Amino acid sequence: MNGSAQSQEWLTFLEEIVVEGRLIQVIFSSPRRKDEDIARKLTVRPIKLKNGLFYQFERHHLNKVFHENVAAEELKDQLQLTMERYKQALFKTPDADIQILANKKGGLSLLTQAKATKREAVPQEHNRNKSYVLPDGEAVPFLIALGVMTAEGRVVKAKYDKFRQINRFLEMVSDVISELPRGKRLNIVDFGCGKSYLTFALYHLLAIKEQLPVRIIGLDLKKDVIETCSKLAAELKWDDLVFSVGDISDYEGDTSIDMVVTLHACDTATDAALLKAISWESSVILSVPCCQHELFRQINQPLLKPLLKHGILKERFSALVTDAIRANLLELAGYRTQLLEFIDLEHTPKNILIRAVKSEKINTAEIKGEYEQFRDFLGVLPYMEREKG
Repeated sequence: MNGSAQSQEWLTFLEEIVVEGRLIQVIFSSPRRKDEDIARKLTVRPIKLKNGLFYQFERHHLNKVFHENVAAEELKDQLQLTMERYKQALFKTPDADIQILANKKGGLSLLTQAKATKREAVPQEHNRNKSYVLPDGEAVPFLIALGVMTAEGRVVKAKYDKFRQINRFLEMVSDVISELPRGKRLNIVDFGCGKSYLTFALYHLLAIKEQLPVRIIGLDLKKDVIETCSKLAAELKWDDLVFSVGDISDYEGDTSIDMVVTLHACDTATDAALLKAISWESSVILSVPCCQHELFRQINQPLLKPLLKHGILKERFSALVTDAIRANLLELAGYRTQLLEFIDLEHTPKNILIRAVKSEKINTAEIKGEYEQFRDFLGVLPYMEREKG
């Protein structure tokens, strides 16, 4: 089949699925030109908004996600334009999956894959029920024991925010499970574990769902909390989930820790945990910082006086600066680092999660110069640099 015939087949296919409303999802991948500022992956799905049917284009680019809603009458043109920028696409319809492949001359081939299980092309509500790692309606023993679920597996209404937080955390862990070492028992430390909702969730994901050999240590200063968590772990017969009273900066423990978790460790306690993780060369670090006060007292830049003279703005600015510095110092230590939204701002302002993965491909020279200029401009010397010596 020549290029023009392929193009006609492609246009006919587009016309049919758009007019008949048969599109469930499209996944575009493999950009045709590497030098373009183009998303490495783009997905499209129908959604229902208050003013009608739209198609949401979701672009993944440079560790960020961008959304654009396109009206139904514009969908065909947008899909055609998008296909010109990618080598392949997978169209999911109620009857089958159709793969579109572009050759070097730009001609398109359509390959119909084995029929998928019958699906309905129903536009999704914009605020649709989310597909959770731990679904609502599926009984999970540790969630029942913690009072998040009923014995029947229904989420307790008053605990729904906690349920969403747990699932959001597990999504972030699931994305980096492949970065953890294999062929050995995984050692994980959760600094400042508190009531340990997320510690139990982490063990459930890795040991129960993924069937990985793992030992998790939850550490906290509150003796009564540790006793309660230890009792629950024993009731669940999770022998490789242990809890201990202790301080982050004093903890020595094992010499090989594969993952470090630190959620809401206050002020420089977060920095102490990050330094521990770096010293262990942990494969994965997950940190939700809290109460970033240290740099509030240090920041000194006259050019920023219009901002810094307002206490509430200085506090928020200091928190952002602190986390930016932490992310840069992790990169300088050889970690691929992302700052992600942990939970919605409407629930808590402490919603940034730092996720760092050990990598051999970090260009530290460029990062170092940019970071030092940034640090010196603000006149600060952060804890992680002082303590590292």
